Amino acid sequence: MYKYFFKRVIDFIIVLLVLLVIWPVLLIITIWLHFANKGAGVFFQQERPGKNEKIFKIIKFKTMTDERDALGNLLPDSKRLTKVGKFVRSASIDELPQLINVLKGDMALIGPRPLMPQYLPLYSKKQARRHEVRPGITGWAQVNGRNSISWTKRFEFDVWYVDHCSIGLDLKILILTIKKVFIREGISSDNIATMYPFNGFN
Repeated sequence: MYKYFFKRVIDFIIVLLVLLVIWPVLLIITIWLHFANKGAGVFFQQERPGKNEKIFKIIKFKTMTDERDALGNLLPDSKRLTKVGKFVRSASIDELPQLINVLKGDMALIGPRPLMPQYLPLYSKKQARRHEVRPGITGWAQVNGRNSISWTKRFEFDVWYVDHCSIGLDLKILILTIKKVFIREGISSDNIATMYPFNGFN
């Protein structure tokens, strides 16, 4: 009953209350990134598969500029990631706009992280089960290694969460997430913007 009804209700109420409290902080971060990103914008939207593989647009704070080389090609991520962006990302502040996705019902507070749509054909039947629930801002894989674990292990954690979802587990993940944000564990180094792509064989 929790996974199919109460989880959504609880998420909605919690996120609504949180947004009412932190909106001044979000405003400050928005202004800060506006100047740091050198005109590249503040928000980043990208299509991701959600529950039952339904595509939605995830919202994040943008942490990189749109700087290009002499040929007009975007510079590598590590070159475009600003100092402000590094801080915002390492503190997981870039994830906060996803609270809007939770309000809309695209995501949950806790669940498997939404990945790229092009990965969908690469999943095994078992790995694809991660889409049986709404994707989350944080999840079981994130508190068990985040970017430092292999794709195979990440998917194992995701499917385990689908099978064991409960209010107790969600509370545990939330507490561990807060702890890991403070110690910045399992987060990409300053010179690495994202985890390496999934190719179906990791």
